[in-house]
Amino acid sequence: MDEFAFINTIKQQTYKQPSIVKGIGDDAAVFRQSSQDIVTAVDTFVENIHFSRSTMDPFHIGYRTLAANISDLSAMGAMPAFYLVSIVIPQSWNEDELNSLYKGMTDLADVHKMDLIGGDTISGKAMVLSITVIGYVNQGKARYRSAAKLGDIVFVTGTLGDSAAGFFMLNHPGDYSDKAFFYQRHRMPSIKTRFASELEMLPRLALNDISDGIANEANEMAEASQVSLTIYEEKLPVSRYFHQFNEDQQFKWKMFGGEDFELLGAVPPSNWEDVKQAAASTQTPVTEIGYVSSSGHNGHEVLLIDRSHTKKRLEKRGYTHLKQVKK
Repeated sequence: MDEFAFINTIKQQTYKQPSIVKGIGDDAAVFRQSSQDIVTAVDTFVENIHFSRSTMDPFHIGYRTLAANISDLSAMGAMPAFYLVSIVIPQSWNEDELNSLYKGMTDLADVHKMDLIGGDTISGKAMVLSITVIGYVNQGKARYRSAAKLGDIVFVTGTLGDSAAGFFMLNHPGDYSDKAFFYQRHRMPSIKTRFASELEMLPRLALNDISDGIANEANEMAEASQVSLTIYEEKLPVSRYFHQFNEDQQFKWKMFGGEDFELLGAVPPSNWEDVKQAAASTQTPVTEIGYVSSSGHNGHEVLLIDRSHTKKRLEKRGYTHLKQVKK
């Protein structure tokens, strides 16, 4: 199948977004929007570094790579609208596998009412996916990790460490409890777009998505906001069967595992009830895990109060794309 035949197999026949003027089929796509701010993000994924067919089917690869980008939009408070896919296709991938990969993206895009409006396809030695997403947010309502202030409540959505646990289970078969749940959390994460959108009425809110582990994301927020964050280990939410793993694994995965694609936030105490109401209306679990404090002698940092009530600095550590081979 040549490039143009392949493009025809993934081309949408109809579009969900009313702002689209011209989709796939010309030199570039055209969309029109004047009343909202446009938010965009791009991520690149390389086979055997960011994903592997030993732990995921092509469908899961497509689903999760798009999910990672949508999560970035959610952390900005934006609703997703469009995506573009540039793909390097090696000879080791056949037509059925490629169709399954795009089916994973399409199924998730349908949930979020997103349209595929372009991209590029070339052949190469390794499978590479570069996905660009575009979303909308009302003017002045984009959320930044730099918005945290002294006295804010720090919170997270969902549970932490599940994706890393699922990856471990896929690579170390055994008699585990609730395997399907952990596999799902690794392969098909749930993205919190509706929850983030429900927080639009808040006058101030800091958000960051937990893609590289909460230790990394919390430090990013502290640095960007020029504050310190204090987090209680015993308050970090974990799933029902997370305790089947040893304590070292639990600590490593919930702090540094990443790819849970939950949201880390900081909000004034006066708006905490609003956050809980948004969580209830969107059926999103939300947990208060700490607070924002002024910077200490070591600058803008994250302090962890562990289970023995000892306070220590939580290092900015997690998945680093240029230093670590992954999954």
